[in-house]
Amino acid sequence: MFNKVVTNQTKTMVLLMLVFTAIILLFSGLVYFSIVNFSHQRFYELLKIRTTTIVQIEKSKDHLDLPENYVLNSSNDEELPMERDYVFAVPEDSNFKKISQEVHIPDYFFKNIVKKGEANYNDKEFYYIGQSFKSDDKEYIAIASAKNHYVVYYLGFLKRTLITCIVLSLFFSMIFSFYLSKTLFKPILKITGKVKDISSENLHLRLESQPDNKELNELVETFNDMLNRIETSFETQNHLIGNVSHELRTPLTSIMGEADVALSISRTGDEYKETLEIILDEAEKLDKKIKALLMIAQTGFDGKIQKMDKVRIDQLLWDVIETLRKIDTRNNIYLDISMLPDNPKKLKVQGNEQLLHLAVTNIIQNGCKYSNFQQVKVSLGATDTDVYIIIKDNGIGIPQEEMNKIYDPFFRASNTKNYEGYGIGLPLARNIVRMHNGELIVSSHENQGTTVQIRFPNFYSTQQEEKLV
Repeated sequence: MFNKVVTNQTKTMVLLMLVFTAIILLFSGLVYFSIVNFSHQRFYELLKIRTTTIVQIEKSKDHLDLPENYVLNSSNDEELPMERDYVFAVPEDSNFKKISQEVHIPDYFFKNIVKKGEANYNDKEFYYIGQSFKSDDKEYIAIASAKNHYVVYYLGFLKRTLITCIVLSLFFSMIFSFYLSKTLFKPILKITGKVKDISSENLHLRLESQPDNKELNELVETFNDMLNRIETSFETQNHLIGNVSHELRTPLTSIMGEADVALSISRTGDEYKETLEIILDEAEKLDKKIKALLMIAQTGFDGKIQKMDKVRIDQLLWDVIETLRKIDTRNNIYLDISMLPDNPKKLKVQGNEQLLHLAVTNIIQNGCKYSNFQQVKVSLGATDTDVYIIIKDNGIGIPQEEMNKIYDPFFRASNTKNYEGYGIGLPLARNIVRMHNGELIVSSHENQGTTVQIRFPNFYSTQQEEKLV
């Protein structure tokens, strides 16, 4: 309960109040004591002038023969508030007790005057300053005293004013501290509320940048980057779950179809053997895809591929086309080899054959499916550094406004309702291409078709890069 009340916002507010209070008290004290000190000094200066005047007046007299312990001019015209002036002849024994009792001034004050030539003293209300002087070889003391109305009254008023101001300042500082702490923590509380809204169901949500707050924006960017990684990880897992059913369904269907056809009527031994060979072939492909999917799960698309071999892309494409034709005889695929390089070594890439097979199959199969089995043109070419595959169909295409979502898992364009699919083939293919340091670019126009360009660095350029590293 206490921890809930004493939040960081409350601590900040209290801390700010303490800081403001300390500053207010410090400066109030400085102002008060500076004025008090100044008033004391100023009043002593005035008294000193009066004392000097008294001394000059007394020295100007023709004869000054005051008996010891005699108080001269104990009352004067009050030029200062309640001013009293005194002139004493210094006793021969320097005993000022009698004078001290008479004028109610401590005797040490007189002794200090005699010793130092000048001294000052003040009680609660009156201020005294005295000077010693000689006349006719006799030593005298002149004292001027007055009541410091400024200190007694005006400083009292200043004290009351400062206390009132301190109380008001504390009140307003409390309000300001509360407002400031609330303002400071508002973006943090806002971020906290937003973070609480984010769960595994809505990982697409992101924190908003805070205007003019560099530190918080760095935190927001860091958190959003972490969300990106988590979302990618979740999507990868979803890919695997969805893709298992998607990719395994085709060979399983083929196996089941072959078995069903073989069992429908009695066949010869050669026909059963041919059927079993087809089933075995599809089962092997199924096994390869399962291993590939497991590898995806293990690597997590982070580039840590355990097994990489030299793969000839032309041979891979022939195998993919053959597989797709077996899966569905309606698949009409034309392989354009007019751009093949003279050196077949340029067609080799470093990669995982099963994964590359999976990626290319997905894209060509999508082309066949979404073009209603019209001809899909697959072009293969190579440069000194890269291998290119271009897959072009004349199908339904993708609406332009939906192009930015094509890599979202399970996203299916609005014009694909009449087609089977899970919307995971293209994202998976792109991830596989990226794993091989390749690039996948999709361009499409609705009702005009789709073109997918895939680029892989060839094996020799990859080796060169590794040597340079």
